[in-house]
Amino acid sequence: MNKPQVPDFLKNIRVVLARPSHPGNIGSAARAMKTMGLTRLYLVEPKAFPHEEANVLASGAVDVVENAIVVSTLAEALADVSVACALTSRRRELSTPLSTPRETAPELMARARDGEQVALVFGNETFGLSIDEVEQCNRLVTVPGNPDYFSLNLAMAVQVMTYELFSHSGVSVDYLKPEDRTATLGEVDSFCGHLEAAMADVGYLEHRNSERLLRRMRTLFHRAALQREEIDILRGFFKQAQRFADGTLPPRKKSGD
Repeated sequence: MNKPQVPDFLKNIRVVLARPSHPGNIGSAARAMKTMGLTRLYLVEPKAFPHEEANVLASGAVDVVENAIVVSTLAEALADVSVACALTSRRRELSTPLSTPRETAPELMARARDGEQVALVFGNETFGLSIDEVEQCNRLVTVPGNPDYFSLNLAMAVQVMTYELFSHSGVSVDYLKPEDRTATLGEVDSFCGHLEAAMADVGYLEHRNSERLLRRMRTLFHRAALQREEIDILRGFFKQAQRFADGTLPPRKKSGD
């Protein structure tokens, strides 16, 4: 199966990092973005950029780092945006509705699909977003976590938020599933016939109710939904056992003999 295409409307979603102080976090955030199909990165007053550490930690997402747009104010990064989500972990005395990434994602994806510009705004690693920066956004989003210990780093927060968005993209993982090669009923019956012959050759059916035993074995293997490759493996084993039984394959010598 061919790999699915990432929806083009994801280009309408940008990640904005406000005043990032560590270039490595910029690279890690870019990697998190690209993993979830996002490529538009805005940097508001980065302390050190461009920087080799950002490229190193971006891994295969160096293109996202190299194409990042650097601006001097958050207002510039949000100028053409209709929905801006401020990511925060602190209690805010604001009237802006507070929601989780999972609750917010469907609306953001729908707006991006309709051609609107959407922004995910993340604050400085140490201080987060300022009150002024939060007030420039019209959505407030908090990643839920342990109330007694909540310490997501910047790239982790970006990953959580972008994953929730991508989970609503319609991109499936079916292309990663192995090809279904389930054995046919005829192939299973032929396999069971070989099993019966092998059991007889090694003397397993002696002094047993062979008819009842084989009926149960057939039921077992039909229920197991065997793959063709699995049948081939087992039949290879049966052939080897039969060769030992008829003497065409002498027993292997034990170590020390």
